[in-house]
Amino acid sequence: MEKLIIDGGTPLKGRVKISGSKNAALPILAATVVYPNKYSLNNIPDIQDVRTMLELLKILGAKYTFKDNKVVINTINIKKHEAPYDLVKTMRASVLIWGALLSRLGRAKISFPGGCAIGDRPVDQHLAGFESIGYKTIVKSGYLESISEGPVGGNFKFKVKTVTGTENLILASILGKQKTILENCSLEPEVDDLINFLNSLGGQIVRKKEKVIVTPVTELKKQKKIYKVIPDRIEAGTFMYLGCIFPNKITVTNAKVEDLKEVISTIRLMGAKVETEKASIKITPPKAIQPIQVQTKPFPGFPTDLQAQLMAVLIFAKGVSKIQENVFPNRFIHVAELRKLGANISIKENTAKIIGVNGLAGAKIQASDLRASAGLILSALSSKGKTEIFRIYHLDRGYERIDDKLKLIGAKIWREKE
Repeated sequence: MEKLIIDGGTPLKGRVKISGSKNAALPILAATVVYPNKYSLNNIPDIQDVRTMLELLKILGAKYTFKDNKVVINTINIKKHEAPYDLVKTMRASVLIWGALLSRLGRAKISFPGGCAIGDRPVDQHLAGFESIGYKTIVKSGYLESISEGPVGGNFKFKVKTVTGTENLILASILGKQKTILENCSLEPEVDDLINFLNSLGGQIVRKKEKVIVTPVTELKKQKKIYKVIPDRIEAGTFMYLGCIFPNKITVTNAKVEDLKEVISTIRLMGAKVETEKASIKITPPKAIQPIQVQTKPFPGFPTDLQAQLMAVLIFAKGVSKIQENVFPNRFIHVAELRKLGANISIKENTAKIIGVNGLAGAKIQASDLRASAGLILSALSSKGKTEIFRIYHLDRGYERIDDKLKLIGAKIWREKE
């Protein structure tokens, strides 16, 4: 395994090009299973989760090439209905193969999905949704086995908003026999990107705020042009928060401004200046960061995936800030590591209280999950001296060459073997 070494305290200045969205690319890759065809996708981030998904599709029978952020994939020969444990256990998004295989083959067998250690992420809403539209599932030896039991289609209302649940039900119903109406659906732009991709192939999916209506089709059409995945709003937010720390001056490019409204709002509340153009956002930091209070919520609220990165900025605020985590129960694991750098943070139930400090000092710390890794990097870059970050395999699951991007804006960062 590798570790990151960061010699912090260096001002960071320049432009950072944002990669394609991890959370949009993965469901779209899964969607290529739904109907046998050849697909071309662009702006796909070269990250471990994408590589894992492509390997999973290959095991199912697909053939692909992946070069320069372009994936060409042929799913004509997919006949297997089982997603193996060894791959599914490493990545939560692999659960999306479930709905895609049900559409394609009328049956699917997957193990319970894995991913980051950020609390319980059940699949009960997936199960209830599948049952409502015509699929029966049994749990056997750690696997979920589903099969169609008649015409697919129906109505389902999610008890809680779930991104992968919404996506799975869309994938499982697009080739059904009857109309499917889904209510209380997630509003995340990554869900809309999946809908746009399927509609570009002849799908008939309509979004009406929190309601998604799927009018089934008998087949999907061949692609007329390469589909470009949306930019990664979480990566954009990560670099934008880094730009809030004085004296950094960072501009993110290839960003989708409308997907970052809540992030921009928090940045302005902290006293930073935000200048937006069509696909770029320039951050000018304040000399004194103002404390704020934030609650994580499903989109369009403040994203849980940026909670750790925002905390890395509020460490330096002139006063007391609070972050309430309402999405995942165990998402403050990184706080113990930030304290090693000198942060003053206390936790009570689902709320972190951050008392600003004048500076941090480098230390040996370890990442607990994907987004915590990014938060630790932001803090290490702002610390005096060297910081070693262990278990960075989490980082490579979701950020495309983040250390190389940081080097381009002046960071002293490199990898070593543990």
